[in-house]
Amino acid sequence: MSSRTTGAVGAPVITAWSAVSPFGMGRSAFADGLHEGSETAVLIDRDQWHVPDERARLVPDFSPRAALGRKGTRSMDRVTGLAVSAVGALLADAERNREVATGERGAIVLGTTTGSVQSMMDFTRDSLTGEQPYFVDPAQMPNTVMNCAAGQCAIWHRIKGPNATIAGGRLAGLLALNYARRLLGAGRAKAVLCGSAEEYSDERAWLEWHARGAEEAPALLGEGAGMLLLEPADGVDAHHVLAEVLAVESGVFGEGGPATVLGSCLRRAMDRAGVDPSQVWAAAPCGAAGSLGEQERAVLTEMFGPSVLEEPRNTALFGDASAASASLQIASVLAVAERRPDVVGRVAVVTAVERDGGAGCALLRLR
Repeated sequence: MSSRTTGAVGAPVITAWSAVSPFGMGRSAFADGLHEGSETAVLIDRDQWHVPDERARLVPDFSPRAALGRKGTRSMDRVTGLAVSAVGALLADAERNREVATGERGAIVLGTTTGSVQSMMDFTRDSLTGEQPYFVDPAQMPNTVMNCAAGQCAIWHRIKGPNATIAGGRLAGLLALNYARRLLGAGRAKAVLCGSAEEYSDERAWLEWHARGAEEAPALLGEGAGMLLLEPADGVDAHHVLAEVLAVESGVFGEGGPATVLGSCLRRAMDRAGVDPSQVWAAAPCGAAGSLGEQERAVLTEMFGPSVLEEPRNTALFGDASAASASLQIASVLAVAERRPDVVGRVAVVTAVERDGGAGCALLRLR
């Protein structure tokens, strides 16, 4: 089963991006880390984390207070801090970014899995173990709602237009991109900051541990946030454009399996965008563990040939970043393309598959 998600609007363009990742804070750290390929996995600090993992790919020395300062961060959870930091890094990259993406004309769309599962479970635990159910910290309550991070991004950075949160696991970044595209097409915003974020936490690590199938190898979990600035193609000077969003498609698989639905999504996307497989320069899969990831790579190899998986390299170094994966995959494509003038005009494919039955893709033409 699959569903059309592209809608009848023109192709918008990506004019800026940034990331907070295991490579560090901001666009330059991400691009340099991806290019150099240095190992990002670190041993778990047992004083900080109480998890079944031995290693994880964490944003180095990250805490909301360290990244954003003391004011307003006392009760901020980790995923919110990552998202607010990623938006701030993008806005700080160029004065134009802040001019077009904030105020009444700007909007934000943030992809997530569930928001902060750590905050939700901590708050619930306190209500069950406290002397009375209402003996909880009220300052923690906002963190338990899924759209907390997107709301804080808007408050911190004065983004006054539409504000949306899209849940979708590994597909979240693609779903957020498509929602942002539709906001622009409907004239609801002049520019949209869209991306996705995921935190590493005790509760997420244990949930992943218990949800893993018996045949699955342990995943090396990662965290981070990727953020794009999306604008309508008309009215944007060509020298600001990094890529054109040609199509976004998603579907749901059941007994047919992920390969069938992902292949269908890719064919629909290419048909609607008028793209031939020979135009595809690179493919960035989400790299899911086990059979799911193997099927994803097999589909891409069958449709485009094995060479498309050679770039971008080193994407495994931001780990299984769940909701942040697709946005970081797009960031990796843009980071590599910045150093490859020979790929201008060619197409990059970003895909994602999720074990609960979701599959999707996006096609980007590099400019």
